[in-house]
Amino acid sequence: MLAGLTEVSSGGLFLAGKEIAGAGPDRGVVFQAPCLLPWLTAFENVMLGVNQVYYTATTEERRQIAEYYLTVVGLSDAMQKRPAELSQGMRQRAGIARAFALSPKMLLLDEPFGMLDSLTRYELQDVLLDLWQKDQKTALMVTHDVDEALFLSDRVVMMTNGPAATVGEILEVKFPRPRSRKQLLEDPRYYELREQLIGFLEERSHLRPPPQPALPPATPPATPRRRFLGLPVAA
Repeated sequence: MLAGLTEVSSGGLFLAGKEIAGAGPDRGVVFQAPCLLPWLTAFENVMLGVNQVYYTATTEERRQIAEYYLTVVGLSDAMQKRPAELSQGMRQRAGIARAFALSPKMLLLDEPFGMLDSLTRYELQDVLLDLWQKDQKTALMVTHDVDEALFLSDRVVMMTNGPAATVGEILEVKFPRPRSRKQLLEDPRYYELREQLIGFLEERSHLRPPPQPALPPATPPATPRRRFLGLPVAA
């Protein structure tokens, strides 16, 4: 809903005092799977958004914006390669560069490192923090990784399970910035917060809404039918 990809059923969402209506460049989105157009290079994928947002800038200025963010995420030598020539981690770097290059008011990150190996995940977490440190945009990130949540965030909103999920608890993470993993691992508060998060996942996250009354059984069809290979066949 925040990205403008799903309709809001009731109420409204406001960003910087303006109600959100549909998708827009004021929100940069990084998906779990890198969504790059396969026939374009990493540079051209970033330029798609840059050309739309910075339409009053010169061609050279727009090129510099795209190259700057691709360089910051570590793709200076690969920006002219197509997605098929890039590793999964490199594609995600391009996705992060594309989101930041739009200079959005808010970043939305949906499990951006969930498909990566541990080493690449740690590297890209550092890349994300380095980029965030430059302008400190508000970011909303979905993650199932407890350590990732504590390392990156200032506030963790814990959700209960199920389609009818609700906010369970909100945990303030007050470690100073800039952060390092070594610093966090040496801080006893880190383990206290970690235990609190895991305790919620093991206990309260499985709370379910009260059961709904059972529906009356459906009236059976007049002619019994059975299915074979997915096709209805008369009995």
